[in-house]
Amino acid sequence: MATIVSTVAYLGLEARGVEVQVQLIPGLPAFNVVGLGDKAVGESRERVRGAIAAMGLALPPKRIAVNLSPADLPKEGSHFDLPIALALLGAMGIVDVETLSGYVVVGELGLDARIAPSPGVLLAALHASAEGKGLICPAAQGSEAAWAGSIEVVAAPDLLALINHFKGHGLLRAPEPGETDDVVHGPDLRQVRGQETAKRALEIAAAGGHNLLMCGPPGAGKSLMAACLPGILPPLDPAEALEVPMVQSVAGTLTAGRLTRARPFRAPHHSASMAALTGGGLKVRPGEVSLAHLGVLFLDELPEFNRAVLDSLRQPLETGTVSVARANAHVTFPARVQLIAAMNPCRCGHLGDAALACARAPRCAADYQAKVSGPLLDRIDLHVEVAAVSAADLVLPPPAEGSAEVAARVAAARAVQRARFRDTPARTNAEADGPLLDAVATPDEPGRKLLAQAAEAMRLTARGYTRILRVARTIADLAGVEGVGRIHIAEALSYRRQPPRN
Repeated sequence: MATIVSTVAYLGLEARGVEVQVQLIPGLPAFNVVGLGDKAVGESRERVRGAIAAMGLALPPKRIAVNLSPADLPKEGSHFDLPIALALLGAMGIVDVETLSGYVVVGELGLDARIAPSPGVLLAALHASAEGKGLICPAAQGSEAAWAGSIEVVAAPDLLALINHFKGHGLLRAPEPGETDDVVHGPDLRQVRGQETAKRALEIAAAGGHNLLMCGPPGAGKSLMAACLPGILPPLDPAEALEVPMVQSVAGTLTAGRLTRARPFRAPHHSASMAALTGGGLKVRPGEVSLAHLGVLFLDELPEFNRAVLDSLRQPLETGTVSVARANAHVTFPARVQLIAAMNPCRCGHLGDAALACARAPRCAADYQAKVSGPLLDRIDLHVEVAAVSAADLVLPPPAEGSAEVAARVAAARAVQRARFRDTPARTNAEADGPLLDAVATPDEPGRKLLAQAAEAMRLTARGYTRILRVARTIADLAGVEGVGRIHIAEALSYRRQPPRN
């Protein structure tokens, strides 16, 4: 009769139930693992054998058959070590099989029987909670698993301690949820000299969750303003504060079970590959666009990114998810991000300064900016030209208004949106679409006429038209106005990218 222990296989942010079935069969000694496992699963034989030997136990002189069911579901990772070891010990009569049936088990084993951390423990804990079971996991990740709620978590440092716990010889202490970090702010907007137009656009972007592109010469403060954005964004609410660590857990970047209320801020280098940005790899892992979920993805030097890599962001920016297709599975990760991008007007960066611009101007600007595709630029709500900072601006005292004052206005606007979209899937104005957007952002008659004229003159796409309405709705929210008027449409149009001249 087979001994069964429950575990999980990860498919994106979904934890699917897996049964580890172990049977001892008379015959020549052998240890076989089947069930569509990857190389790490196949190597679990040696880790399990070494861990059991480290406790002074010997494997029975029989054929050991391990099946991971369902057999057609791909299994990846080393977290199958501990469930295989416990199922084998159950088959050997060392641990009680009935007791194990009430738990989901994850964890990697060392040859000295220590239980090492493995990615995805928070997902496994949530799956166990949904199944009405407890969780057995590594001691280092007990605080992470404890965030799943009122489930029994057994966090063991090694295999021997786990066996003694179930035999009643040394009970393990139930872990407490990890600490919650305070919101950590970046630079303050007081450090930015001048750039009032760009700071206004940054405030609108923060208030409505809009995408923003800043274009200007080197040293104008584009990267500094992007770094200031986390300081004016509202903190994650409790539901979001659990949603973000799920991505971090499956990526293996959640340390000591610490949750944070700060929104993610990811700034990958322009040499990043498509798999690094959108997810993938030999073992599918979330990319930067998913690690920035509910936060900010900052792409500095935008045209220096590979064009195919940038175009891979078009679908995530529109849908809020990224799908990684494989021959044996499709994995979907959340990717509801706020894209903030920065670029120079040309390769030399001084297109507007005749004394510093290269001899190829303005042709160099056209070639440089053409590296970013039009469909991607169409998905960016706010386009801002950032001028060089003058010497007069640098000698002035810091501005009186900093991040705290802007953050207060952003928080008030976000509170209005939270109430407005309370019964809908949308969180911010940037996510409103279709009839919902028509209901909340239809402008008055003067605003409608202005928008119609601008749509013709600027050759707006349907997507561009929609994004102007979203930005205008956010501008009205910042002003504390119920309806969208002509003045809000006019400001939203001023941030729209102008069509190229023939």
